[in-house]
Amino acid sequence: MNQQVTNHPESLPASRLPLISICIPVLNEADNLDQLYDRLCRLADMMAGKCELEFVFSDNHSDDLTWVKLSKLARSDPRVRAIRFSKNVGFQRSILANYMHARGDAIMQIDADLQDPPEMLAQFFELWRSGHRVVYGIREARPEGALLHLFRRVGYWTIDKLSEHPIPRDAGDFRLIDRAVLNALTKMNTPTPYLRGMIAGLGFEQTGIPYHREARTRGQSKFNVLRITQLGLAAVINHSVVPLRIASFIGAATLILSLVGGLYFVIGKIIQPDYPRGLASIHLLLLFGIGLHAFLLGIVGEYLLRIYLILRSEPLAIVEDTLNLGPAEIKL
Repeated sequence: MNQQVTNHPESLPASRLPLISICIPVLNEADNLDQLYDRLCRLADMMAGKCELEFVFSDNHSDDLTWVKLSKLARSDPRVRAIRFSKNVGFQRSILANYMHARGDAIMQIDADLQDPPEMLAQFFELWRSGHRVVYGIREARPEGALLHLFRRVGYWTIDKLSEHPIPRDAGDFRLIDRAVLNALTKMNTPTPYLRGMIAGLGFEQTGIPYHREARTRGQSKFNVLRITQLGLAAVINHSVVPLRIASFIGAATLILSLVGGLYFVIGKIIQPDYPRGLASIHLLLLFGIGLHAFLLGIVGEYLLRIYLILRSEPLAIVEDTLNLGPAEIKL
């Protein structure tokens, strides 16, 4: 793990500019790389005299020309550093593995589709210099369908209400974090990370900046309803024990209802011996009981699965290839 010491602006020597790592996870983003690189270079010119930049890519085993293009960029520009995983490890793990290979005093994460403007680094940087350890973007608007937008809002509301600590609403992974935050992140053993919740739960001085998210112009989004649901499930399970308590409450309530119902039928049979037998009612009650217990066991199983994954101790990701990184710099 990265054990680099914290270098917040106040502690940096006056003669050294802070290094900011721009971390970009990619998966089949060959169509966006040229435009992304041009904007990153213009950003570096804009920030000249304030900080130095490096561009750290993590390729989630793309099967298009993404790695070929990154290789070409790395040969001509030493600021471009990249790791390629041996398989697709998922978006959140890709981000965390990317963070671990950043050398910066602060790390800014953006997506390769340019829906989040890298030029906002100027605002993030000033807030970081003023003492904020985490600066994140708050999406005022995003180009997506009404149903998907409603699904996201309901999901964010649910995660926020169930989480043990507040998680910023309408904030994705477009953020800047201080080296101290990264050092704390790398000490957390989480096989299914949900970085928004992890960073929010660490504390530190945090603030958000509203911005308008642009539409994707090239390539295809990797997030569908299924992946959004999986991410939301990880958020709830990783940052709340409320589902377990709800399962216990529902189980106890069901047991009480069963006892009351059983007592009702016994009393009814005593008072009226010819009380009719309800075969359909019994079948419905049995099916309801089986379904309810399967649901509750599923909740418990999600928590047990995460314990099992921790005990299995699989690496966060396996690096297959690197660009402008030496063997000693691989942190996985």
